[in-house]
Amino acid sequence: MGGVALDDGSSGVKAPDGGWGWAVLFGCFVITGFSYAFPKAVSVFFKELIREFDVGYSDTAWISSILLAMLYGTGPLCSILVNRFGCRPVMLVGGLFASLGMVLASFATSIIHIYLCTGVITGLGMALNFQPSLIMLNRYFSEKRPLANGLAAAGSPVALCCLSPLGQVLQYKYGWRGGFLILGGILLNCCACGALMRPLYPPKKSEAAGIENTPEDGNEKAKPKPKLLDFSVFRDPGFVIYTVAASIMVLGLFVPPVFVVSYAKELGNEDTKSALLLTILGFIDIFARPTCGIIAGLQWVRPRCVYLFSFALIFNGTTDLVGSLAKDYASLVVFCIFFGISYGMVGALQFEVLMAVVGTEKFSSAIGLVLLLEAIAVLVGPPSAGRLLDSTKKYMFVFLLAGIEVVMSALVLAICNLLFIKKKPEAPETAEAKNHSSTPPTEEPHKANGNSEKRVKNVTKDPKEVETFLKDNDEQN
Repeated sequence: MGGVALDDGSSGVKAPDGGWGWAVLFGCFVITGFSYAFPKAVSVFFKELIREFDVGYSDTAWISSILLAMLYGTGPLCSILVNRFGCRPVMLVGGLFASLGMVLASFATSIIHIYLCTGVITGLGMALNFQPSLIMLNRYFSEKRPLANGLAAAGSPVALCCLSPLGQVLQYKYGWRGGFLILGGILLNCCACGALMRPLYPPKKSEAAGIENTPEDGNEKAKPKPKLLDFSVFRDPGFVIYTVAASIMVLGLFVPPVFVVSYAKELGNEDTKSALLLTILGFIDIFARPTCGIIAGLQWVRPRCVYLFSFALIFNGTTDLVGSLAKDYASLVVFCIFFGISYGMVGALQFEVLMAVVGTEKFSSAIGLVLLLEAIAVLVGPPSAGRLLDSTKKYMFVFLLAGIEVVMSALVLAICNLLFIKKKPEAPETAEAKNHSSTPPTEEPHKANGNSEKRVKNVTKDPKEVETFLKDNDEQN
């Protein structure tokens, strides 16, 4: 992700919450779709790859894992590149890398070649598109940010509904090699989306006024602001809790979409009928993400979006646990419906919660570090589930493990926020109390006023005493 300098916007331009921001939102919508749906859509080719290279489920699962690991783990690299060259050039180069990887993978002669081409090169290209697009979205929207996040996140299920059946058709007509080649051409659309990321510039008058009004000390203070990565976010307990919970969540979140097609085929269903499950999941997900974004933007809900996110994780994990008992196609359809709802809620809230916890100033550095730590879990999750499947030959244990991991992340997030973060809002109150208690000067003037009032009263009494005294003296005289 980009550094703090880009997030601050040295020009001080306010988020327009519209205008060209809608074009940026559309670009982020497409990029998010490719980034998240592509690793799942590639799973359609796993059966052919197993036959072609004589490998197991765990070996093919590494393709999706490496894709997601590159998407998550290259956050610091994206931060450096965006700070040096800006969002638009980085995204254009990323689109070329994403396409090149799939084209080279179509000529692969071993599974390792696919790891390097599809996993590393295409994954790097998608990361160079995904993370800068989130930076631009965060800079163009402020008040409408939850809705913008929900709409952008809806790109993932829309792309999944399109890419999964398309991959199945390409596999039948052209084989997996022809399918990879055509998908590489489709990924060139990332370059067009990168061209939409127009940076925000301030009006010339405001720049001139700012230069005239800002003192030299302000310019000197503005110089050390640009940073590649701001590691001070680790001092925030909310960020640490979110990072730990998100790392546990990623272990099991992406496992069911990767294995649900193979699960349906194992039950004796046709390939096209099995691939339709991802389409159902994606269709439900399309409506779940914007709806959850609207709910998260409500005044009463937005300050408590962390707990809404915890509920979404519990919902998702429970769906995995119940889905492990599926024994026919109808039960898998019901599982995909509920999984699409819960998965859409998680997708719409994960970055909104991070923005709320860290703030817009440190969001770019925070998301880069979060994705880097999540990459380790992404790299371990699906392959470990694949090994469990190879050893047990039962998909039930795979879905059970994924559900337990997701529910555990929800409990960590909710309980730790209740125990530790609840003290944070009390801090300003205690500080105010201390300020009130430690401000005797404010009370002293009241006391002084009280003494002055007493003196005024005494002064009003003294003339009478003086008159009586003079009268007595006159009488004596």
